[in-house]
Amino acid sequence: MVPTIGDIYCVYVESLQHYAACQVTDLKETGSKGSRQLAAILQLDWTGDQPPDETELLDMKPLSCNYYFWKANWDHSFVNAEVPTHYVLAGNRAPLITEETRSYSAGWQIGESLYRQHQWDAIDESRREHFKQAAEDYSEIPLGDAMVRKNTSILRNFRPTSAEDVVALVQFPCLTHIEMCGYTEDIIPFLEQNPLIYELHIHEHGQTALDLSKTHLTKLVLDMNRVNSLTLHSRIEFLSFMGDVSPDLHVNAYEEGHQMTLNVAATVPQITALSRLGGLYVRDITELDLQPVVHTYPELSELRLWGKPGNVSNIQSIQQLTSLQTLSMNDLFGFKGEDFPGPEQLPELSTLRLTSLPSDAAKTIKANYKKAAQTRIDLEIGKPRKPEWLAENLTNPFRDWDVRDHIKSAHAKKAAQLYKQCLKEIRQLAQSQISNEFIQKQLSSMVETYTQTFNKMDSKTGFIETIEREEIYVVLASLLDQLEQELGNERTIKVNREALYEVFDQLRDF
Repeated sequence: MVPTIGDIYCVYVESLQHYAACQVTDLKETGSKGSRQLAAILQLDWTGDQPPDETELLDMKPLSCNYYFWKANWDHSFVNAEVPTHYVLAGNRAPLITEETRSYSAGWQIGESLYRQHQWDAIDESRREHFKQAAEDYSEIPLGDAMVRKNTSILRNFRPTSAEDVVALVQFPCLTHIEMCGYTEDIIPFLEQNPLIYELHIHEHGQTALDLSKTHLTKLVLDMNRVNSLTLHSRIEFLSFMGDVSPDLHVNAYEEGHQMTLNVAATVPQITALSRLGGLYVRDITELDLQPVVHTYPELSELRLWGKPGNVSNIQSIQQLTSLQTLSMNDLFGFKGEDFPGPEQLPELSTLRLTSLPSDAAKTIKANYKKAAQTRIDLEIGKPRKPEWLAENLTNPFRDWDVRDHIKSAHAKKAAQLYKQCLKEIRQLAQSQISNEFIQKQLSSMVETYTQTFNKMDSKTGFIETIEREEIYVVLASLLDQLEQELGNERTIKVNREALYEVFDQLRDF
């Protein structure tokens, strides 16, 4: 549903435990052909136990945000004009402001700024005033071996070893975000006594148990090496795990994570203590079975998945997520369009983003969601991939080199790219109508480039060991296998493999 200028919408916001509201102040077309409509929405300074009545509509005012670095600004930005299904139209009145906004937002995130403002107002006034005064102070203060601006809000590469290192942080009244490597017990009481610090990253801490329940953190990025017990503050909204997660991990979270998003890599830990988890982000997927994910976290309202690229199985199980509002998938394959749940099976879904997926599946899903996209779902399906793309990327034999500790990511990327280039040359030769002699010459040139490229990479770091050496040879053989398969038995052209292997053996230095 597309709104009308002046419409006021409200929605129940879990963090506020009340309804909040916004007003549509403008509509505009975007794209070269006006293919997408945007709505400017203004956050309002109103909450209620139920949607507002006519009297309350007339009394509504724009929300003036002055938390942290905001300076009595309005939260006013363009979003996709499609109104989420769970938003309620409360009424219509002349726009409360007429100024045009140049800001853009990812979605109708009503109530977030109001919640931030309420949290800011709850902080001791003298501490808030100290923050505002220091916000304009660009003088530099020594911290360890570095010079840091007094008004800095983000401190990176903090390496505390003693209480003195932590005490030094009081010199920075605007500090809200700390990224630390190492650990000292003194950091916990400092966080507990400082309500302004809401984001913490901890690397190489060496702890088996962490209790952050009395801090004021809303975002935590944590190295999970050795951690088997984690206690969180009730305000935690975003929790990101780095490294392997212990199967015995116990997490103590408010409402079993109902208002929290968990961000993990590759695999999804089954943490029963987070059975009411609200959001889940999974990155670097190579293989993911969605059935256990849905079983462990049945109350997800947001699910975002990124492949490496990778495959997902049991995609039909997503229909069991009856509260799902946002689904995003990128670079994921292994499913058919018929397996993907239809809009009638996901009644709360308001946003569907599918990028880089099987071409046949993209076509089917787009057709199935065409009607829903006109009424309730913000739909975006892009970069449909044909089987040729999958062969170059999804089944690239060098794609797992980037997870090997002794191989630089640049070398892994270059090896994968080299395979794609060779595969392209193989296909072109298979389709050409040239002589046997010319094909053999082209293949010899390809093998030479293939071998010399690995020579050059290995000369710098010596990363090619027994396993890699064998893989490089096997990949070359597989490329020649593919050429012979595409040439077919009926073709008179034959590949002299022994001559090509001789080129490889004579040139290789690894």
